[in-house]
This record gives sequence, structure tokens and C-alpha cells, in this order.
Amino acid sequence: MTTNQAIARSLAEAADLLEQQRASPFRVNAYRRAAATIETLPTDLHELVESQGLRAIEELPGIGTGIASAIREMLASGRWSQLDRLRGSSDPVAVFMTIPGIGTDLAHRIHDDLGVDTLEALETAAYDGRLASVPGMGPRRVQTVRAGLGAALSRRSMRPRPPTGARPAVADILAIDADYRAQAARGKLRRIAPKRFNPTGEAWLPVMHAERGGWHYTALYSNTARAHELERTHDWVVIYYYDSDHVESQCTVVTEGSGRLKGRRVVRGRESECIEHYGAHAARHGAA
Repeated sequence: MTTNQAIARSLAEAADLLEQQRASPFRVNAYRRAAATIETLPTDLHELVESQGLRAIEELPGIGTGIASAIREMLASGRWSQLDRLRGSSDPVAVFMTIPGIGTDLAHRIHDDLGVDTLEALETAAYDGRLASVPGMGPRRVQTVRAGLGAALSRRSMRPRPPTGARPAVADILAIDADYRAQAARGKLRRIAPKRFNPTGEAWLPVMHAERGGWHYTALYSNTARAHELERTHDWVVIYYYDSDHVESQCTVVTEGSGRLKGRRVVRGRESECIEHYGAHAARHGAA
């Protein structure tokens, strides 16, 4: 099988899985169009990148910024983290261990403490201070990881980063979280069988795809070692969000255990916005 055929097959499989999991037809069709483009492309993708650069992928018909990033990931590593997630076979620990300075134990701690599972999300954590809070991550190692991430991601993508403010409103994320947990509790969602912490192969993990406020969302309960250890697998919700170009970011929603937000659903890293959100909601309710 050629590189182009393998990547086209992965894109088509993602489209099929999204359709089975009742995702937006817009996303399903985007991946199918991309698969058709790659399958019929007369030039090998590796040769295309070598001769014209990484940005040449985005210039192909039906290939936007996010799908181009996915193709670059497959060209660089032979894997696609989003497809692994849709299959239920995501292994972020193995992905993190490809970065210099991160061994097995540290990769597990990063995944479990920060709730991130892609190199892009890890890079964000490396620069916003969260990575430095993980035990074993001293200043020198943080710098080593930053450099390794920069090298790895530059091989995968030369696209500009989305602006810092380009993310969904806290109110929309919390609404997606509430909808996901309600539908999961009623047994209304398709379930996948995660490979981690699931020796029986049971399809127990509900997955929901939704649209709100111009964003596409995928929501799943957290299947991390830390979530299992604290019995929070049905409390912590990981939400991936995508813009119209299929550029992916993520966040985690939890029930806060202390402080002003105790007992409330909170978006990790955006606690101050959650305080404002709940305060505004209370004011509206009081005024009514």
C-alpha cells in the first residue's frame, strides 16, 4: 500500500467512525472529500512535501488547515491521534515519550495530571505554566521538552497558531458538558471500547459529537489512570473542539471540590471565567 493510499484509508475510516458516532455531516463529508483527493493524487505526498514544502498540502482541493495538519502527522509518525481516539485506541503516553526528556513515568504523570493527550496540547501546557507544575518537571527539563516539541511540531505543521482568544465561550463548553453527561446517563450515546484500563474490551465509553456557537465538539469521559484512581471516570469530561478548518484544541471539565466554585462544573484553566459565568447566571436568575 502506498503512503497516499494509507492516508486516504485513514481519512475515510475517520469519516465512517464519525458517521457511526452521529457527528456533523459537515465533518464527515470533509474527511471523505479529503480522502478522495489524496487517493487520486498523482504525486506521492512525501515527494510533494519535499519539492514544494508542507504548505503544499493545504493547497490541495478539499484540504483545509486542520486536515492538512492531520496528514502531516501521519506523514511524520505513521499515526493520527484523532483517529486513534475515534477507534478507542488512543495512547498519548506513547506519543509523549517521543519527546526528549519525557520517559514512561513522566509521560503518565503529564497525561494524568494535566489531562492532555496531543503534542499540541502539551506544547500549550509547556508555555502556560501547567507543565512546570508536574512532579519531575524542573526548569531545565521544561526547556528540553519545549525544544523537543518545537522540533516535532515543526516537522508536522508550519501553519500559524490560532490566536489566543480563538476558543469557545465557557458557557458553551459547560452546555456541551451538561448535554453529554445527561445523554450518557440516559444511554443515548454510542459507546466505544477504549484500549487503556479496559481488560475485558467492554464498549463503556460514551462519545458525543455536537455543534454549538460555530464550533464542532467531541466529548468523552476521561479514561486516565488518575481518573480511575480517584473514581472520577464519570465526572471528568474531556472536550475537543474544532473550528471550521478542523483545527483541534481541547479542555477538561470537572466538578470543583473546593473554593468559590465548590460543587460547580468548571473548565480547567478557565476558573476565573467560570466564576464570572456563574455570577452572571445568578444575577439573571435573581432578576427574573
